[in-house]
Amino acid sequence: MRRNSLVAILAGGVIGLGGALQASPIQTEAGPMDILPVVEGLDIPWAFDFLPDGGILVTERSGRLLLIRDGGSEVIEGTPDVVDSGQGGLLDVMVPRDFETSRELFFTYARQQGRGAGTAVFKARLSEDGTRLEDGKTIFEIAEGTRGGRHFGSRLVQAEDGYLFVTVGDRGDGPKAQDLSMHNGSVLRITRDGAPAPGNPFVDADGAQPEIWSYGHRNPQGAALDGTGQLWAVEHGARGGDEVNRIVAGTNYGWPVISYGVNYNGSTIGEGTQKEGMAQPVFYWDPSIAPSGMTFYDGSVSDWAGNAFIGSLKFNYISRLSGDPLAEVERIESDETLRVRDLDQGPDGALWFLSVGNGALYRIVPSPGG
Repeated sequence: MRRNSLVAILAGGVIGLGGALQASPIQTEAGPMDILPVVEGLDIPWAFDFLPDGGILVTERSGRLLLIRDGGSEVIEGTPDVVDSGQGGLLDVMVPRDFETSRELFFTYARQQGRGAGTAVFKARLSEDGTRLEDGKTIFEIAEGTRGGRHFGSRLVQAEDGYLFVTVGDRGDGPKAQDLSMHNGSVLRITRDGAPAPGNPFVDADGAQPEIWSYGHRNPQGAALDGTGQLWAVEHGARGGDEVNRIVAGTNYGWPVISYGVNYNGSTIGEGTQKEGMAQPVFYWDPSIAPSGMTFYDGSVSDWAGNAFIGSLKFNYISRLSGDPLAEVERIESDETLRVRDLDQGPDGALWFLSVGNGALYRIVPSPGG
């Protein structure tokens, strides 16, 4: 196993392999908070998740999988061969609820498909010593048909019934998001072996991909379950029109027929902002914030209970959304929130987030005496 030259948190406090790591105070509507670095020196990190024993898994887009534990970081061997090009690479990681007995892990990545690449799901077991992935195999990949390096999605969420939701971008080919014969621009629902999950809305529809749960999405890079088990997704628009959507089976979310944004050259997208049979977003941003990562919070900060948190890659902040319907109520911004790619609630009840711009993983906690 290879040791990384990363700076990681130790059990006794915020002390890293390279010296002391300093807390950064910020003021929020819930009171004064500290942003604490957990690990620094990451190379284009994309996602993280927590192991039951206290370890933290972090993916880097180049294809590396890191295990942060015991004050250090280790590279886990056995990840799939990824297409590290454009927005592609090793993307999401998801630790299922039964990990302690199954030791299974799930990943999304950009997989070579002929002369192009597509979003794929990889499953493997983490070895008992945590050094390598074993019995790894690609259990699902989208239908071939796109060569570009954009809009892979992609988030993995385990539903309450145990099936997996997978978000897939339109791959830079907007019209395919309306084509049910393609997986582009959709939220998928699959079993842990990669098969279409029972009860999917298009499983019996002629010519439709049976894994599709919803469609008409542009590039959903955030997804999470709320406290009731309802799936939500957040997706990139073009110029304007980044959307937060409540995901309902069989629903068409409109891209690229309707949008609250415009093309990058300023021209109109599709037919406007509304059309019968196409769902409206619960919330949208204009101008675009480039949203990525999403979590619903129910941790140690009571004022944040039930709120959604979404990262902004473009404007370098964390968006807090609350209310019914959800609306942005606060922007949490500091030097640490540079290109926020992923967020999650940690087992400690803190809000954790991954900064691409700083190559670091952080946690936000109430300031002592605050």
